[in-house]
Amino acid sequence: MSATVVMILALAVGTYAFRLVGPALHGRVEIPARVQELASAGAVVLLVALLATGALTEAGGFAGWARPAGVLVAGVLAWRRAPFVVVVLGAAGVTALLRAGGVG
Repeated sequence: MSATVVMILALAVGTYAFRLVGPALHGRVEIPARVQELASAGAVVLLVALLATGALTEAGGFAGWARPAGVLVAGVLAWRRAPFVVVVLGAAGVTALLRAGGVG
């Protein structure tokens, strides 16, 4: 077996084990409130970091101003609780208009 196959199998077993741990330990282990708050904050930080890298970079460099502007518009529309289709079309529209205008 190649090293790649072994690593894929190890990751698959680990993922499945994580999925089993939740239901298996439900009600048996109590997580302190502070740990739950830190886990929630950590999840938000990871999502913001993913959003920032996806919105600001492309091929190892700056993606230009059109994409971050589209992401900003999408964020504002989502914050204002616009329907998902409106959020997507608003972000795509702003990005397309800026790129068509040469903003890049």
